[in-house]
Amino acid sequence: MSKPAYRRVLVKVSGEALMGSEGSGLHAPTIGAIAADLAAVRKLGIEVAVVVGGGNLIRGAMLAETGVKRATADQMGMLATVINALALESAIEKAGASVRTMSAVAMSSVCEPYARQTALKNLKGGHIVLLAGGTGQPFFTTDTGAALRASELECDAIFKATNVDGVYDSDPRKNKNARRFDRLTHDEALAKDLKVMDAAAFALAREAGLPIIVFSIREKNAIAEAVSGKGRSTTVSP
Repeated sequence: MSKPAYRRVLVKVSGEALMGSEGSGLHAPTIGAIAADLAAVRKLGIEVAVVVGGGNLIRGAMLAETGVKRATADQMGMLATVINALALESAIEKAGASVRTMSAVAMSSVCEPYARQTALKNLKGGHIVLLAGGTGQPFFTTDTGAALRASELECDAIFKATNVDGVYDSDPRKNKNARRFDRLTHDEALAKDLKVMDAAAFALAREAGLPIIVFSIREKNAIAEAVSGKGRSTTVSP
């Protein structure tokens, strides 16, 4: 087997990815497939950190529009990411891989509190590390949490799982003539105002020189394929 191109990666999995064909909540077969995919990446000898979103349960910005204070709504969203991480943790264990869940929102009776050195120790120990709770602060998205964790854990790349197979110049679900990019630089993505990640997340990734690989989670073995450089994706690099 050839040497993996990456030593350590961070995979961003949205909450919406976990609901599969359901309108909300959790879809067990989909979670099982994602867990098996992450386990396959670990078997390649690559250290794997995963930031999990919470949009399938609660989206803070939308909840704030109902009258809940934004800080409180975002805190509720952080708790939703912990629920999702625990569901994924159980599925990864069933897939035969070792896993640790760590949360930026301290809840030691449920999972480990996030600390950089402990997370690094877990990664080096062969565990898949699920990172819940976003940044631990309101007003920041889990995209920003992903860029932050990838930077401080010295990951080689961010793999962002989405519903489409890369970055397009417009929404391919609405425009059949949308142009898909194979590769972009950070500067090109900014100049073209392409929504790779939210502004704060993209700024962090750009400053750290982190490549962002955008791919579709809907394909079978999508994560392992993307990490192996196969399948359709867009690479946004320095």
